Parts: sequence; structure tokens; C-alpha cells
Amino acid sequence: MVSAPGHIVSWVGTQILPHEADVRRWLLRARLGRDDIEDILQESYCRMAELISVDHISSPRAYFFTVARNIALMRLRRARIVSMESVDEIDRLEISSDLPSPEQVTVARSDLARLKRVIAGLPARCRQIFEMRRIEGLPQKEIARIMGLSEHIVENDAAKALRLIMKEIASEDSRFQPQKEFKRGTDAGRN
Repeated sequence: MVSAPGHIVSWVGTQILPHEADVRRWLLRARLGRDDIEDILQESYCRMAELISVDHISSPRAYFFTVARNIALMRLRRARIVSMESVDEIDRLEISSDLPSPEQVTVARSDLARLKRVIAGLPARCRQIFEMRRIEGLPQKEIARIMGLSEHIVENDAAKALRLIMKEIASEDSRFQPQKEFKRGTDAGRN
């Protein structure tokens, strides 16, 4: 038997192996026996070791789940007595992915739009310094040189911008928190 190339072994070790526990739990939920699960995992590793390149794999976690799922389905189809429940469970299980869910993407876009709006509302010099420092990643000294300001002013305005952003976000968050119907304390026990 020819061993896998070093870059494949390294890729499996760093990108696939960390997800083994998740794949194992996923297969357990499909009501497969522990011996079957061990065989499926071993065969998954063997298949990945046969790869020539991994450049086409954008999500190693999802790839591992897909390989294990395909092997599990193939094994179940080959078995003489197949529990229809097991096949149905495997088909219904979602394959985990590194990719964010549509809901997470929507929330992230909403948060980004909100942050852009808050930054746009900053005083002009604070906004410019904040964008140069936090978005463009320029050092304070460089910002001071570009804007013709002292480093102390740049530092103060960057801190002021951050305070204003945090205050505005906290203010917006508090507006969306449910309000308590009554206050606990001395008035709570009175009739």
C-alpha cells in the first residue's frame, strides 16, 4: 500500500481530525452502532488519504461530513437487513458547515449597516481618524502626519469616536430590550 502524500496527511491532521468528534456524534444520532461508526470514520480517513489534491475543498468540515454520510448510506444499502429508520435519520440530518447560516448572514449585514450608520454620524474629524485607524489600520503617528495634528489629538479623537460608537450602540440596544412591567423593591409587596 502506498502512503498518502505529506501535504494530504498534514491537511487531514489539521483540517479534518478536529471535526471527528462532531462527525461521530452526528453518526450516533443516525442510530448507527459504535462498530459501524468506527468503520465509517476509518473508511472516511482512507478515502481522504487517497486524494491527490485538496485545493478543490473549500470547507473541510462539510467535506468530512459528506464523505462519512456517503459511506454510511452505501453501507446501509449493502446490508441485508436495513433499518429504514437509520436510512431516514441519515437523510434528515443536516451536514454541518463552516459557512454561516442565512440567518447569521442577515444579522451580520444588519449589524454592519448599523455600524456604518453610527460611524457616518460621528463628528467629521473623529470619523476620519476612526476610519483611518480602525478600518485602514494606519498607525497614530501616520494619521497625525497626514492630518497635520498632534498624536495626542489623534489619540483623543480615536478614543472619543469609540466612546460615541459604543454609547450609540448601547442606546439602540436598550431601546429594543423588553421593559419590566413592575419594579421589585419596597413597592412590590404593598397592596
